[in-house]
Amino acid sequence: MNEIRNSRTLTGRVVSDKAKKTVTVLVERRVAHPMYGKIVTRSKKYHAHDEKDDCHEGDVVQIEECRPISKTKAWRVTKLLERARTEQPAAELGEKV
Repeated sequence: MNEIRNSRTLTGRVVSDKAKKTVTVLVERRVAHPMYGKIVTRSKKYHAHDEKDDCHEGDVVQIEECRPISKTKAWRVTKLLERARTEQPAAELGEKV
């Protein structure tokens, strides 16, 4: 009964981390237009469960499909791939402008 199922995984950028243990992940994919052939970007937002609450806005994460956790949340954050770069103003770094 313990069979391993292949779960879907996606990679995207966190656009919101305002809820507790939940992040909104924007996943963008590039597809060819069916008639004209031009490459267009399609995007979709997913609500994902972040148990440790360590993902913040701008981070790149990997999410995988799981059982429904709430009405809109059926994905789980599996890996934090890249932290968001935070640029500090020059005044905070002690430099004179």
